[in-house]
Amino acid sequence: MTRFTAKRLPRQTGPAGWNAILPPQTPLTELDRDLTADITIVGGGFAGLSAARRLHQLDPSLKIVLLEAGRFAEGSAGRNSGFMIDLPHDLASDNYAGDGLDADQATIALNRQAIAFATDIAAECELPQEAFDPCGKFNAAATRGGDAHNRDFAAHLNRLGEPHTLYDRQQMQLITGSPHYTSGLYAPGTVMIQPAAYTRALSSRLAGQVNLFEQSPVTGFEQQGTGWLVNTPKARVATGRIVLANNGHVESFGFFPRQLMHICLYASLSQPLKADQIKALGGQPRWAVTPADPMGTSVRRVSGSYGDRILIRTCSSFHPTIETSQMRLRNAGWVHDRKFRERFPSLLGVQMEHRWAGMLCLSRNGSSAFGELETGVYSACCQNGLGIARGTLQGMGIAELIQRGGSEIADHFLAQPDLPRLPPEPFASLGANSYLIWKEWRSGKE
Repeated sequence: MTRFTAKRLPRQTGPAGWNAILPPQTPLTELDRDLTADITIVGGGFAGLSAARRLHQLDPSLKIVLLEAGRFAEGSAGRNSGFMIDLPHDLASDNYAGDGLDADQATIALNRQAIAFATDIAAECELPQEAFDPCGKFNAAATRGGDAHNRDFAAHLNRLGEPHTLYDRQQMQLITGSPHYTSGLYAPGTVMIQPAAYTRALSSRLAGQVNLFEQSPVTGFEQQGTGWLVNTPKARVATGRIVLANNGHVESFGFFPRQLMHICLYASLSQPLKADQIKALGGQPRWAVTPADPMGTSVRRVSGSYGDRILIRTCSSFHPTIETSQMRLRNAGWVHDRKFRERFPSLLGVQMEHRWAGMLCLSRNGSSAFGELETGVYSACCQNGLGIARGTLQGMGIAELIQRGGSEIADHFLAQPDLPRLPPEPFASLGANSYLIWKEWRSGKE
């Protein structure tokens, strides 16, 4: 009998700040009784929730169970920085450009399918603009090298026929209130979301259509006849098929060994700005910046029912254990405070209210861990740092693979080359962390 046992369960470091600034959430049920299902989804992030929605769209009669190890919006989805990007966003490149015009055009078309899918969800859930805002984003530069990256990416977008606008230092300061940026490349297609609000809304919407359970980690699963038996601490689910939508933790069940890179990113969210601080800062009440150098610092200014706040996200580290430490979070926080002061000298008295870490999963060649792994066991994992758009796409694609045998989305992921293996430990960790430190140092003021 084939059996897969989880060698680790998800563990989070720091509270998810996006979730903490929302009103208390109504808890969903913990699985405490045995059930049967046609399909059981493991993971309640962007991929898992999108798979559940798409499966229900394709066949409302399906009995679907979705199991989330923690609370919805407290996992990696709720720790995302909220950029749902339509354009190529290759984190391994110098300026985000991808592998070529044809490949990038295909990526853009797929990303826009995911954005359309999410836009329908936002409309159904009546999410306010502060939670789902199709406002676009800026690639912001702070050095001559960053300015060159922006010009290079603008030239690439010209070849793609994609709209964009280049801004100078003065224009960037009028938008952000910050004197730090020397140029910006604005692209209108990105949707900025409040990831915890979106995840909460989608899980609540699905609660009447599928069986959702939180605080119900999957500890393993085993073959049972022509189906599978999924184990949790308090109950089991007898199911025909399983969808693993747990990103890097697909490896925890023994799949893709030594093929996934588990990278931790760190973020800090400020306390609400006071009226005099808002006046001193100036600029627009909402904007979003990714760095011209992919290893630089992302910044968001958000405003709405949870106040006017600023997010700083930078620092990264490699962790084969799929968790980081409070010490690393504290050290990243010191860097965040310095980056905040550099960008906002008029806000020296502003403190960070929430700090957190979030894991993402990459492969060495950018391929996803997607498809049927065993008879009736499917994976929609390894989103390569593009969790909202890529996770949504993978959830849609895996549902279409199960119900239709394939689709444009599913075929895209299935056509990707196999994931290459990583070097053995400790060489993988030493090499990856040294590389990340060097890339962050090289990004400098970006």
